[in-house]
Amino acid sequence: MNKPALFNLKRPHQFFGLGFGLGLAPKAPGTFGTFAALPFIFTTMYFPLWLQIVFAVVISVFGLWACGKTADDLGVHDHPAIVWDEVAGFYITMIGAAISWQSLLVGFVLFRFFDIVKPGPIRILDKRLHGGLGIMADDVLAGIFSLICVQALFKMGYLPF
Repeated sequence: MNKPALFNLKRPHQFFGLGFGLGLAPKAPGTFGTFAALPFIFTTMYFPLWLQIVFAVVISVFGLWACGKTADDLGVHDHPAIVWDEVAGFYITMIGAAISWQSLLVGFVLFRFFDIVKPGPIRILDKRLHGGLGIMADDVLAGIFSLICVQALFKMGYLPF
């Protein structure tokens, strides 16, 4: 029997694990949770590429703890309200991009596509890994796939940035 979902945003790991509370949206919590990456994207958009990558690693490693501990609290491996993995994935998607509403929209759609559809290796990671690593790994990989697509679209001239 699972423990009841006990959300407590006063606990730091839940505050972050639940995407500052955006993961508590009654419909599409992963989609709403993805928006929690925007402050990080806007804050670091002028940072050098290497620093954006370091920041992505930091928020991803932090997510191992926050998501794993929140999942333990809730008694559910990857509760839909746990969205820090989406924060990290969307942040990764936008690394090195010139931020505009067009690039954010394309990156958002691509990331949500890869996160929801989970093609190939993303699905394998989602099924085989557990705990904080299992929660984070598939979204980090979805973010990397999306990053590659955003950068390819830019190189081909399809994105105006």
